[in-house]
Amino acid sequence: MKSLSLHQLYKACVLKDLPFKTTRQLEPLSEIVGQNRAQEAVRFALAMPHGGYNVYAVGRNGLGKRTMMLRYLEHHVDTEQQSHDWCYVANFEEPRVPKLLQLPAGKGTQLKQDMEKLMSRLVKVIPQTFDSDSFLERSEQLKNEYGKMQEDELEKVAAQARRKKVSLNITTPGGYRLVAMNGDEPHTAESFQALTQEQRDKFEDSIDKLEKKLRQALRKLADWEQEYADKQQALNEETLEGISGHQIEELEQKYMDLPDVVAFFEAVRVDLAENLDIFLEDNEEQAAIAYASLDKKMPRRYLVNLLVHQKTNEVPMVVEDNPTYHNLFGYVESVTFKGTVFTDFSLIRPGSLHKANGGYLLMDAIKVLEQPFVWDGLKRALRSKSIQINSLERELTLSGTISIEPEAVPLDVKIVLFGDRETWMLLQEYDSEFAELFRVTADFENEMYRSDDSQLLYAKFIASLVSEKKLLHCSNKAVARVIEHSARMAEHQNRLSLHAADIANLLRESDFWARQAGAKLIQDIHVERALESAKYRSSRIRDQFYDSIRDGSTLVSTSGTCVGQVNALSVLSTGGFEFGLSNRVTATCYYGDGAVMDIERDVKLGGNIHSKGVMILSSWLASHFAVNDPMHLSASLTFEQNYGEVDGDSASLAELCALISSLSDVPVRQDLAITGSVNQFGEVQPIGGVNEKVEGFFATCQLKGGLTGTQGVIVPGTNVQNLMLDSELVNAVREGRFSVYAVTHLEEAVTLLLGKPAGKADEKGRYPKQSVFGIIQQRLEKMREHEHQEHARDANKDPSIH
Repeated sequence: MKSLSLHQLYKACVLKDLPFKTTRQLEPLSEIVGQNRAQEAVRFALAMPHGGYNVYAVGRNGLGKRTMMLRYLEHHVDTEQQSHDWCYVANFEEPRVPKLLQLPAGKGTQLKQDMEKLMSRLVKVIPQTFDSDSFLERSEQLKNEYGKMQEDELEKVAAQARRKKVSLNITTPGGYRLVAMNGDEPHTAESFQALTQEQRDKFEDSIDKLEKKLRQALRKLADWEQEYADKQQALNEETLEGISGHQIEELEQKYMDLPDVVAFFEAVRVDLAENLDIFLEDNEEQAAIAYASLDKKMPRRYLVNLLVHQKTNEVPMVVEDNPTYHNLFGYVESVTFKGTVFTDFSLIRPGSLHKANGGYLLMDAIKVLEQPFVWDGLKRALRSKSIQINSLERELTLSGTISIEPEAVPLDVKIVLFGDRETWMLLQEYDSEFAELFRVTADFENEMYRSDDSQLLYAKFIASLVSEKKLLHCSNKAVARVIEHSARMAEHQNRLSLHAADIANLLRESDFWARQAGAKLIQDIHVERALESAKYRSSRIRDQFYDSIRDGSTLVSTSGTCVGQVNALSVLSTGGFEFGLSNRVTATCYYGDGAVMDIERDVKLGGNIHSKGVMILSSWLASHFAVNDPMHLSASLTFEQNYGEVDGDSASLAELCALISSLSDVPVRQDLAITGSVNQFGEVQPIGGVNEKVEGFFATCQLKGGLTGTQGVIVPGTNVQNLMLDSELVNAVREGRFSVYAVTHLEEAVTLLLGKPAGKADEKGRYPKQSVFGIIQQRLEKMREHEHQEHARDANKDPSIH
């Protein structure tokens, strides 16, 4: 059999397919390369005006899901879409329910500034005006007027009382008493008792009549008191209107197209007159809250809490890296003053949903699911299309402190969740609302097809990474080397990996080595250096295994022949770094009932797939050598020096070859290693990690006394397309010091490994005598013949045996 040619071992990127000298000549891509399906899903979701068309982006970390989404949104967002500012203002009628104002983008900041300007003026002007001579004069005049009327009315009653020899005394403020007089002095109890009955009755009668008159007078006084208060209020309003009226009217004129804002100004106009004392008294509490919440010292009652402000016609795009309940839905802060906790509408703080309202919110699915109450809150907000600011404390406890309940904000947002497939499938399975709310799945590819056109596209993708990360530009040779490495990552000659994070890391590290060398461009040698450096940093455990091969503590043969012993290949992974190792598989056979004992399975070190592979071997053996008669040879199989679990069926071809060698007593070449899975018909099936496996045996041969020229590896024919082998190995093949063979059927593998033809059965099911299968057939027939003879001999001795 011929070994594989050089171009089958490594598909190089030809420079003539890259029509540029450096990436400086390339236009960086605005899109992410190779993600057409995901892009189409996103385009559809963003264009869909109905609710529920939120996006779940599926794919493993590092594929550039977030980058693609942000780039796509930047380039394809509809800027005609109207965005809004949201403000909370005081509700003077119901202070616990602050009012929500919706304004066009940019107007919120303007409104906040206008109100601050108005208030800062009133804070100065109101105390001055209400302390001015003209106001105090009018107020005093009003007070005196009503004082005079009250005095006159009381004097009338007092005069009548005097005529009746009764005195009207003021006891407490607003309390009056009628006392019978004895000359100039009030009667004492004794002196009153000394009067005649007639005199006493006369006094009591007079006092009763006077009391009625006094009550009438006091009612008049109360009415006048109210009248005075109303007139004083009217004077205050008139004075206030003189100061602030024209300014509030100007503001109403300015915001006339926003009826809610105009209604707010009207409410402020009314409330100012009722709460003048806020401006006239120095309020400690207001100042304390202002300083605690980093606001200006102003009457907070009339300020505007600008919750969200957008620049004009800019669609909001928010990435929330820490989606806690408060970060997402907003919260109400509180301030402690003299041991009391205060809060008001100006301490409402926005969450990411408020900031992204009218646009897009991007989050990591697992982070959202990890935070308590967030997932339910998010679904509730999407279903009700509104954001209710509830404090988490109130959701968690039965009792709650007095707080405010702001009006809900109408919600119009598209949510993009990034997550892996497993999380997506769990949500589909266990959350019935998930499919309703996230109707679009953007499925990200891991790989793209490799062609001349796609290589050029990939080069542009590399150029965009270079310009984005501000790295040195790459020469076309460096780009070719990155493309070749990308094919190696994809484990396919005709595919390229789309794992953007890995490519970006490789470019960063290449840039580092290029700068270390003082180069102006990243060359292929710098890319090679970066790959070597990364491999060296991660290969400590691999080198420990190699040391055990070098010093002989791991038994491996790379020359000579041996019956029932085959070099199989495995792949080990140590946290992102994978390497191949050769493992000795041995088989022994003995007289029995034809069963194959799998030692790994029996000691519970074999996984399910490995056990399945061994059962397939048993059925292949039975179908070839025990169709009509029983097979009197049993066998046992094991991985030598294996102390951990074994899984996968990629050693089943090696195991079958070891069994065939043991059954036929034909030795196996130890200078060849083999990998591959086999089915019941003897067809060789593809396996994973083929590059690492071939390189692992190549390294083993170098460690065990160097390359002899006869050594090589046998791989499944279907895995040839996956070969992207190390340059050192390719050079060894070029010089004829190592070979790689591809087989499609078990017979080819047996012929190569055992150095004899496997044998093809004729019409009668007979194999050629000198072939491997022929030797097994003859051996089994001899055993059956021997068994028949033994049976006949026993029957002659004991007639009861038939």
